[in-house]
Amino acid sequence: MLPCAILCGGLATRLRPVTETIPKSLIPINGEPFITHQLRLLRSRGIGQVVLCIGHLGEMIKAYVGDGSHFGLKITYSFDGNNKLLGTAGAIRKALPLLDTSFFVLYGDSFLPCDYGDVAAAFKRSKRRGLMTIYRNEGHYDSSNVEASEGMIVRYDKKNKTDRMHYIDYGLGVFERSVFDSMPPDEYRDLAEVYQQLLTVHQLASFEVQERFYEIGSAHGIEDLEQYLDRVWKIPTA
Repeated sequence: MLPCAILCGGLATRLRPVTETIPKSLIPINGEPFITHQLRLLRSRGIGQVVLCIGHLGEMIKAYVGDGSHFGLKITYSFDGNNKLLGTAGAIRKALPLLDTSFFVLYGDSFLPCDYGDVAAAFKRSKRRGLMTIYRNEGHYDSSNVEASEGMIVRYDKKNKTDRMHYIDYGLGVFERSVFDSMPPDEYRDLAEVYQQLLTVHQLASFEVQERFYEIGSAHGIEDLEQYLDRVWKIPTA
């Protein structure tokens, strides 16, 4: 299975004042830090190697997670640097020495209970340099922002919506490392910009997942995830 980079370096301003003292990844969800649930999910989906891209209060994440052996994972760390934000794509660029030729990317506040093996297989079949997972949202959980057709992203825009945008960016991407190799190191870059560049040159495949996404970027999102974990999704802790 491909390794996974998790973007955990943001400031999480929407959850202040809680995130002034702990990073978003350590916010308690049903009595355990969120990252515990996230890492258990990845392990259950067959992922064995994870790179945590950390920044704001990142040392707290490292102290809690350690080398990942407790989760059955091999975990390494890429640190943005003190008081320096590299953006989502900039953080991936810095983590490249720890990643393989292809890898998953997901956000540090996302819980995505899809089949990662199916996503990886779709990426390989596509023969494209990047893949965006999408969910047929129809404006339900958030504003839909993607048009897709025949396994390709046709349009991706978070600001300028159209009535053909039935899908939403699910939050899990797959990339070849060459997508980020040419970026200057230690420069701020956003992942949305990378997706747009790949789309422009017809190198952004799509894969529709059937399971809805969960996130802890808001109080409502946290409540939603806690209810889901209680109701549906159970993984043994040992």
